[in-house]
Amino acid sequence: MKVISEVMFWISNGLLIPVVVGLLVLFVLSVLQLGGLFGARQRYQRRLKRYGVLMDGLKIQGLAPLTAQLEKANGATPFEQVALQTLKANEAERNYLIGNYELELERRLSQPKILTKFGPILGLMGTLIPMGPALVGLSTGDVGSMAYNMQVAFATTVLGMFASGVGYLALQMLRSYNHRDLVWLDYINDTLSHGSK
Repeated sequence: MKVISEVMFWISNGLLIPVVVGLLVLFVLSVLQLGGLFGARQRYQRRLKRYGVLMDGLKIQGLAPLTAQLEKANGATPFEQVALQTLKANEAERNYLIGNYELELERRLSQPKILTKFGPILGLMGTLIPMGPALVGLSTGDVGSMAYNMQVAFATTVLGMFASGVGYLALQMLRSYNHRDLVWLDYINDTLSHGSK
């Protein structure tokens, strides 16, 4: 049993470097994600300002003002591309376009999901792995080794929680933006469906 526990100890200690590298990668991704969130918010606000009133007045004004605005934008964003194609498609094609757009939006959430899930996992691993050597240092009276290992443990925890927090924030914000796009596309689709009957 002692041999097995020593092998497990060495294996877990060997995982520390990959865990720390993984946390550093997640930290860089989370910083980039924060910058991307600022841009995503600005794009969403512009889209809301440009199309919110048109969508609210769709029942009264009809599709003509919305079509004119989308043609003027000339597919500058993925939403505008899909919305314009939806206006010109039949019912089956509209459902296909909206379904594909929804899948694409879900695919774009993969990075925030990775940050949210793997941040705490790697943070916890980075916390627990140095605790073994820290306890060994404590038992032998090597306070310097114990302090260093505890420093690594706390640093990895902080990095993991930071990455996870940014990922969760990004996931919630981007999902709400995506939901608004899908509500609008469904509304256009329903309006066209009822108009053709």
